[in-house]
Amino acid sequence: MLELERNRSAPREAAPAEGEPVIAIRDLSKTYASGFQALKGINLDILRGEIFALLGPNGAGKTTLINIICGLVRPSAGTVRVGGHDIVDGYRKTRALIGLVPQELATDMFETVWATVNFSRGLFGKSSNPAHVETVLRTLSLWDKKDAKIMTLSGGMKRRVLIAKALSHEPQILFLDEPSAGVDVELRKDMWQTVRDLRQSGVTIILTTHYIEEAEEMADRVGIIAKGELILVERKAEIIRKLGRKRLIFHLIRRLDAIPPALHALGVALAGGGAELIYVYDAHAQTGIAAVVKALGEAGIEFADVTTEQSSLEDIFVDLLRQAR
Repeated sequence: MLELERNRSAPREAAPAEGEPVIAIRDLSKTYASGFQALKGINLDILRGEIFALLGPNGAGKTTLINIICGLVRPSAGTVRVGGHDIVDGYRKTRALIGLVPQELATDMFETVWATVNFSRGLFGKSSNPAHVETVLRTLSLWDKKDAKIMTLSGGMKRRVLIAKALSHEPQILFLDEPSAGVDVELRKDMWQTVRDLRQSGVTIILTTHYIEEAEEMADRVGIIAKGELILVERKAEIIRKLGRKRLIFHLIRRLDAIPPALHALGVALAGGGAELIYVYDAHAQTGIAAVVKALGEAGIEFADVTTEQSSLEDIFVDLLRQAR
């Protein structure tokens, strides 16, 4: 499933396959013994071959959802099917399809990279396959560290070892819980490339992250969860198109002390110490721009330049969470 060597050229964008989802979640809920309801009626399909990013604040239910899919936590209600198998009745079959990279760097610090990855493969009842383990380590740029003890590795390398362990039994689905937590900027971008390469090899990727930039950079679709409920699931580009807003910034030749009434009525705001006028509008509805330009002309306001800014996925995420409170 993995390529022997990574192609470092510009990544091809692989569209997720349509059809039967590789993970199908229906009416999933989880209430703990304490009475805390971590998940409330979750419905979600994850498509084979896509990168799906699950975003949400701490305590939103991300880790509970992942743990249920991976068979580590029992749901209170609802069903989850992985590769067509129920996670409860077909636990062994579903678990064999899944690789999980936890957030915590928990591994045997005194073992070598080679030994710990081989051991993980054996835990799933897989026969020894040195060629596959070598492929995984080369794919993750760990081959030159195969004889090194885990304790001697950097945080970024330890994170790669966790991914290697999760891939050791040749899963079809890979869960990454905060994959670049504690990883510096350079290694984070290298990690993103690793995830893209895995997707190109046919692995379905589900990641949780606090780095909105990470989801914006890699994900095909994004799910936003808050207080145990999925409040939005959509293709990344569609989220920005539907919910994104643009700011039109007029850089004035002469500063203004106040906004003329006609511009104020259109929602134009004064900024930059009177040197800028800002008009915010929906990214897919630009009908008000002509009226603003006309009002500027009628008011005799001249501008030297005009720039635009698009809402980022982070802006949209923050707005949605604010509305969900």
